[in-house]
Amino acid sequence: MTKLQRAGLLATVVFSMNVQAEDGSYEDLLSLFADWRQFESPPLLDGAPDYTAATFDRRYRDYRQIRARLDAIDPSAWPVSRQVDWNLVRAEMNGFDFNYRVLKPWQRDPAFYESIWMARSDVPAHEGPTHHALTEVWTYEFPLSPGEQQRLLDDLSVIPPLMKQAQVNLTGNARELWITGTRNIRQQRRNLDELEARVAGSGNDELLKSIAACKLATDELIAWLDLQAASKTGPSGIGKDNYSWYQQNVHLVPMTWEDEVRLMQRELHRAWSSLKLEEHRNRNLPPMRAARNAEEYDLMADRAASRFMAFLEQQEIVTVKDYFEPALREHLGEFVPEETRNFFWITAHYDPTPLYTHFWHWFELARMDNEPNPNPIRRNALLYNIFDSGNEGTATGVEEMFMHAGLYDESPRSRELVWIMLAQRAARGLGSLYAHANEMTMEEAGVIHVDWTPRGWMKTEKELLIFEQHFYLRQPGYGTSYVTGKYLLEQTLADYAHLKEKRGEPFSLRRFFDELNATDSIPISMSRWEMTGIKD
Repeated sequence: MTKLQRAGLLATVVFSMNVQAEDGSYEDLLSLFADWRQFESPPLLDGAPDYTAATFDRRYRDYRQIRARLDAIDPSAWPVSRQVDWNLVRAEMNGFDFNYRVLKPWQRDPAFYESIWMARSDVPAHEGPTHHALTEVWTYEFPLSPGEQQRLLDDLSVIPPLMKQAQVNLTGNARELWITGTRNIRQQRRNLDELEARVAGSGNDELLKSIAACKLATDELIAWLDLQAASKTGPSGIGKDNYSWYQQNVHLVPMTWEDEVRLMQRELHRAWSSLKLEEHRNRNLPPMRAARNAEEYDLMADRAASRFMAFLEQQEIVTVKDYFEPALREHLGEFVPEETRNFFWITAHYDPTPLYTHFWHWFELARMDNEPNPNPIRRNALLYNIFDSGNEGTATGVEEMFMHAGLYDESPRSRELVWIMLAQRAARGLGSLYAHANEMTMEEAGVIHVDWTPRGWMKTEKELLIFEQHFYLRQPGYGTSYVTGKYLLEQTLADYAHLKEKRGEPFSLRRFFDELNATDSIPISMSRWEMTGIKD
């Protein structure tokens, strides 16, 4: 057992001891949550998770039974934080139900079967639908110890049978998911080549044979996907009604498809108009100059990280933990030649500070690693990316909040970058909404994404555009979560401050963010309820 696992076990014991005896039904919830998470992971078929239709039909009957157990628990008299926990479990169960009835990634989405992940996500779990037995290469330290070689062998053993199973399960007709998702399986093939190069000197013939078998199985799946592609003619979006239900009942975002369209349009227009006002105010200042080489970028990045951390501490923004700065400095980036920079690295080469504020993500992950929540419901990532409005919304929200709090008082042109980044996120979210309504193709949604990103900065590197629009089509609501979550965070801050004023209590931004962090990686609507008591 690792040190982190021991800490988590101890935290669970302490947390359970603190559950009051009269709240036995909350103990029932904790017991149900453990059963639910065990149930949610599918059984195995030939050594791989079983996503066949027959197994899902059988398991859905079992799902209704476990859902009935949740519905039998009445949390209405519990403290708000425990009512939130009940709603988080309900949201996960709704996610399983929605996947079974509507999204069906194992049937419609070849990217669901991507198995090799080279890097950790910057949010609590990988973005988008993923299967249950991934090979997380980023968790390995090379060269591999004997024990780690065996772990990798165990991980890789899933891939050949899963690639074969995919050819049975993928019966959907979602053309854009099919065509673009095949790219993910091709990426898996390249990742296997990279993995083979990393272990080439291990002397473990069994491991090399396993990688070769994975490559062969991946090649066979790619060939099959290509052969089937011409027959795929259907839409990939889930439709407005399904989208609204999913947002409200799974991701706990209290908005409809139409609400989100209006919000994306409003934030897009606000970002553009604010950018032009900033440019006018700064018209007599020297233009920003991008880093021209690695030395200039590294110096700029170091200064930006130091300035950002000093700002958080000195301006009393949040309680800065000792693991914050190391977590940030692991992700400062490096110099990228101008001709190959994507949107975010274009901004970072002018001033990486706005992007580093979005790296609030890495503070959240470091907290999960170093101070795991004693509450088992909140300790690890919520399923089905339910965390998106909380994690992506907060990371986007603080970009503008910290600007208003004075982060760029000495570099006013950096404010322009904040508005450009907001415009890009609103534009891509708006496009994703029309794609899910099947009113636009993914390519047409990308036109909004490109045309409404200022300065033509989305025209320079097409891979980011394809990745983002494909991902948002795979995971409904994620493309808008940056802006919807930002809006809900601003609503939470306003309500929190309003309550403080009504009570005659002083407002503290540091206390606000500390309380927000204490709710952990949950939907912003739930954090707002817990922090303010407002349940509308």
